[in-house]
Amino acid sequence: MSDVVGVVLAAGMGTRMKSETPKVLHEVAGRSLVEWVVQAAMDAGASRCVVVVGHAKERVEETLRARFGDRVAFAVQKEQRGTGHATACALPAIVGHEGHVLVLYGDCPLLPPALLKHTIETTGSADLGLVTARIADPSGYGRILRSDGAVTAIREDRDCSPEEKAILEVNPGVYCIEAGFLREAVELLDDDNDQGELYLTDLVATAAARGRVAAIEGDMATLRGVNDRWELAQVGQGMRARINEAFARAGVGIVDPATTYIDADCEIEPDATIHPGVHLRGKCRIEAGAVIDSGSVLTDVVVESGAVLLPYTVASESRIGPKASVGPFSHLRSKTDMGEGSKVGNFSETKKTVIGKGSKVNHLAYVGDGQIGEGVNVGAGVIFCNYDGVQKHTTTLEDGVFIGSDSQLVAPITVGKGAYVASGSTVTKDVPADALAVSRTRQSNKEGYASRLRARFQAAKKKG
Repeated sequence: MSDVVGVVLAAGMGTRMKSETPKVLHEVAGRSLVEWVVQAAMDAGASRCVVVVGHAKERVEETLRARFGDRVAFAVQKEQRGTGHATACALPAIVGHEGHVLVLYGDCPLLPPALLKHTIETTGSADLGLVTARIADPSGYGRILRSDGAVTAIREDRDCSPEEKAILEVNPGVYCIEAGFLREAVELLDDDNDQGELYLTDLVATAAARGRVAAIEGDMATLRGVNDRWELAQVGQGMRARINEAFARAGVGIVDPATTYIDADCEIEPDATIHPGVHLRGKCRIEAGAVIDSGSVLTDVVVESGAVLLPYTVASESRIGPKASVGPFSHLRSKTDMGEGSKVGNFSETKKTVIGKGSKVNHLAYVGDGQIGEGVNVGAGVIFCNYDGVQKHTTTLEDGVFIGSDSQLVAPITVGKGAYVASGSTVTKDVPADALAVSRTRQSNKEGYASRLRARFQAAKKKG
């Protein structure tokens, strides 16, 4: 296969999205639309891509550079004068290229790399190759005109005659063009059409006149672009099905694909189990034997082998170690690091805390800015008081510590190895190893006083 350069047209505003975000930066499965297109071109063999930008170009460039680095270059289309003009804007960036140019629209995230590769191979020595598709309602699409079976031209929808409007074969906008022909033919484009624009589609008639057009049939389900939020949701559904099927066929237990949302940059090993309603966002990694139960939402989280996340766990930028247990209804905030066999119980919250091997943070607890050793028990309702209104401070619990329920540990503080903090204590000083810390007011019981107190309250209520 000859050297291939991708040209991706991504300069439009996308007004029908009704959004401050440029259309091509709206996301599907954790990647922007234009990232999907550039990646597809590269997966099909493009050595680099030139992206034609215009509206909000700085944001588009920043997004693409973050993922692709110097494999992407940019050309600016200052005026919106049509797809032919946009393509012409890219030509200075590919000066000297002798090979194929893959021209794609930046809002088609479902483009299969295999189809693009097949298009490049089929184009071969032809001046131009294009993908066509048949669709029940072709409204809005350019129609494919043929003579004796050969493609002769593309007619844009608004320029079609009544007979041409009845044609069901359409142009999805995927082209493979020989670089020399592209440079020559773009110079011949004119704006003698209903929109007064330079149409890239007019290159097809020029190539056909030379008898050098290759046509490849594709499936519109994978070729459709995005124009509004409804179409964005539809391609999102298609991408989700594609991702979930790939994981399931690789050995991941996807219990209900229709309600499972997995971003494209996530990694899941075979024999992990993902239950309904789970969202895996960003760059999660789920290892073999891990179970993510219903309704959990993870962002950039590592879940190691055999760990179990019970329903409705929310976690971000954290590590959940082997055979650890979380939830239900727990929240692991950034920089939580759970050791092997550790536990965070229901309705608990962690933040920037290391939890050692076999340690337990039980229900209704908050541990923030903590260093928890091995074999530690943090009882129900315990609070790490880590914030003084200006700075965050660290609570350190050494190996074997027991913190009784409903205690408050006022940081900075260290509880030494094997020490015991009695339930209901407020601890403000370090606790030595093997010590017992008790910090409570003395209890006083007044016999028979409850009934008198109750009578007083009832009398006050009647009087009020």
